[in-house]
Amino acid sequence: METEARFYFSSSSKDKIIDKLRTINELTFDDRYYEKTKQYNHPMKEYDFYKKEIDGRFRVRTSKSSNKSKCMITWKRRLNSSNDKIHNEEEIELQINIDEYDNLVYLLENVLHLELVESYERYRTVFYNDDVEIVVDEFPFGIALEIENKSKTKNGTEIVTAWIKKIGLNIKDAYDLSWDDKYLELCKEQNKKVENIVTFDKDMPQIKDEY
Repeated sequence: METEARFYFSSSSKDKIIDKLRTINELTFDDRYYEKTKQYNHPMKEYDFYKKEIDGRFRVRTSKSSNKSKCMITWKRRLNSSNDKIHNEEEIELQINIDEYDNLVYLLENVLHLELVESYERYRTVFYNDDVEIVVDEFPFGIALEIENKSKTKNGTEIVTAWIKKIGLNIKDAYDLSWDDKYLELCKEQNKKVENIVTFDKDMPQIKDEY
């Protein structure tokens, strides 16, 4: 189980957020990655990952930086939480050789017949220590700042709450739902076409809230 909170800001806030994280001596900078993610749904309606009773995301993700690359299959599902702003989620990850990516996609789409629901690209900058991982995600529509507990022995909610304060944020401003919910919300607000393939070269809505 993972415990996390997520905040959204304008694209112009990126440098200010990263500069803030670099000033915190307790954090170690990992790297900046280009990521591409495909999200699939089960072909049988009774196992629909997106229905309320399941509320899960089955994903295939590639991550590449100047130093390393990886491919992961992940399953993520929202669990009940005592705090609406800090999420408890089931997350299962499987890492495979990135050279097998094309074969994996072929098996999922042409053998298992999973439905490709949506895909997106982003840049992810990662900071971490033994207790927390903090990522700055550059989406085509804005910045997501995610704070995730990594401790196996300490209270996850307390760690996330403490780091929210350390970064200078208010838990009341955390966003309750996933990136795709935020994107859909922005499209409706700004009268933009909803794309199921979200990339930087398309006409995207933009988050206006500054860090």
